[in-house]
Amino acid sequence: MESTPVNYERQLSEQSNVSADSEFSLEDYQNDIYEQLPSVQKRLQNKDQAKETVVHWNPSKPLKMLPLCMQEKRTLRDRKNLERHRIGYWASWKRSQETARRRMRVQMRRAMSKLLLWKTTLHNIEGRYGVGVKAYFVFLRYLLFLNFLNCAIIAGSVLSPALYSRTTSTYTHFYKVFRENGTFLDIFLGSGFMEQSPVFYGFYTNHNLGTKCLNTGLLFFFGMLTILLLNLIMITRRMVVGYKNTWLTGITFNSNMSFKVFCGWDFCIREPEAAFLKHNLIRNELKMDLEEQMFRQKVLGRSLKQWILLYTLRIVLNFVVLVLLGGSIFLIHYTTIAPERDRTSALQNLLSGYLSPITITVVNFVMPHFFSAITVYEDYSLTTQLNVSLVRSIVLKLGSLAIYLIFLYSKLKDKPCGMTEFGKEMYKLTIFQLLASFCNTFLVAYPRKLLVEKCLSSNLLRRVGKQQFVILLNVLDLVYSQTVTWVGVFSCPLLPAISISKLVAIFYISKFNLLRCCDPARKIFRTASSSVLFHLMLLLGLIMSAISLCVSIMTSSENGICGPFQVNQTLHNVTKICVETLPSAAQEGIRYMTSEAFAFILILTEIIVLTSYVSRGRSNKKAMERLKDMLVMCSSDKRYLVQHQATLLRRQKTIKRSNIVASQQ
Repeated sequence: MESTPVNYERQLSEQSNVSADSEFSLEDYQNDIYEQLPSVQKRLQNKDQAKETVVHWNPSKPLKMLPLCMQEKRTLRDRKNLERHRIGYWASWKRSQETARRRMRVQMRRAMSKLLLWKTTLHNIEGRYGVGVKAYFVFLRYLLFLNFLNCAIIAGSVLSPALYSRTTSTYTHFYKVFRENGTFLDIFLGSGFMEQSPVFYGFYTNHNLGTKCLNTGLLFFFGMLTILLLNLIMITRRMVVGYKNTWLTGITFNSNMSFKVFCGWDFCIREPEAAFLKHNLIRNELKMDLEEQMFRQKVLGRSLKQWILLYTLRIVLNFVVLVLLGGSIFLIHYTTIAPERDRTSALQNLLSGYLSPITITVVNFVMPHFFSAITVYEDYSLTTQLNVSLVRSIVLKLGSLAIYLIFLYSKLKDKPCGMTEFGKEMYKLTIFQLLASFCNTFLVAYPRKLLVEKCLSSNLLRRVGKQQFVILLNVLDLVYSQTVTWVGVFSCPLLPAISISKLVAIFYISKFNLLRCCDPARKIFRTASSSVLFHLMLLLGLIMSAISLCVSIMTSSENGICGPFQVNQTLHNVTKICVETLPSAAQEGIRYMTSEAFAFILILTEIIVLTSYVSRGRSNKKAMERLKDMLVMCSSDKRYLVQHQATLLRRQKTIKRSNIVASQQ
């Protein structure tokens, strides 16, 4: 009997589930070939020899780390106790001390983890609402630690030297002003006795602390510069780590449907209500995937006329967005340069002082909702709608703050102590954001929740529903708040300390708002690079604060009559006097570091380093693509070999069976 030749052509991975011979199904030859695989044979041999195998146990490792049953662990523990009598006293003592040190390290790690701020609260939030909502509170805690670091730098380089250089008569004068003119309204406006307190720029002066290079002015400047550099390093590091994770998975990475169905559950959830919310989130995400697929099919079926009408509509709506942005800028400009009027009551003074913060806060609160409504009519996909709304909100928040700073600098340029006035405006922005968060929770969201729960029969209230906890908008508020802190730290050095109190209050207000007043957002933000985007926004705010620092130093040096840098004590003059007192070698080194030659070398070095990192990244990306292709081909090869080996085995059995039948006949 002649055997049919077998075709050993390579099959594609999509064809790997098809048998090489159509007369045998997958179920027929699986039992034959998989029992002959080396891995299966090795596993069977290990199972037979499991009872004879002696576990080599390292006494420095705990028993709970061994992959053994409880009875075998008890046997090992008894053997350990017997070995103590065989070995010497010194070896037994060393082993017991090593075990004690290991247990002490474990207990210390547990104790340090318990000291982490809000760990239990964040664990409960994660259990009820998942990791998405928890990310907002983790980001808030990160900003809190960042401000703690800034406060430590300010306390060491700005506040302590200023308090040390002050005389007793200065404190007596401040106490007298507080007793005679201090009012409760000054705390909100930053006026009166607050202007002469360490909160604002006017409190600090330039005094020598022994040498000309050690004075309060230079310490003030280096403290601010250290804050910017350390914050830049920390934010860049977190952004690079997030970008690396995103780059490894790929920009277009998206988990498939089976992963979301079988692996999308959050096992941290412990309550039925939270489980119901998680069910809704998974269902909404699957629904969004199906809607996006339908949207792609809809896009493929559009005619030329429909494309022309759609692009016309998008141009009109983008023009509407630009009009809204222009109107917001004009409103901020009008409230910033509005002339001061005579005010007779304390309430009028308070409202007039907070006119610009109220305008900016209202604009930043209302406009993102308009942007979300406009993107619905632009006929984008759901993910694109969220991204477009996010970009417009970022432009609005950071752009409105930048425009406000430009108008404010032009307004305060001619004032004698303009930096103190600038610090008062940043102080009021910080205070009013806390007030706005409190009012939004307890005067809007909570009454709205009560109305919805009490008036279930009302169709209007049922459609309106509770307020949604939108993670993106809340994170944007945190980014905006931290940007205000960085921008105002030069003119209001204690603003990071005020921001710490504000962030702690916002944490508990947001927690109450989430647990008692809000529903999860209907639209899910599923961009894998969200962490990178949030830290990129922080980086933009830090760049804005660096530009503001340069402008503040120039403004204070031109016409300042208060603070550590005045007309006759500018930063350039103070630094020049300090450099002249240094040795000649140090002066030459400083001159070279400030020359164009050193700048050229620095730029060239940076270009070389960046080029090497880019080249390494590209080579690693190509290597990863090759490895992915190799994995696909290895899987295809294995399936191919298994299929044909099964076919050969089946044919051999058929031949043997036919030979036996022939011999019997």
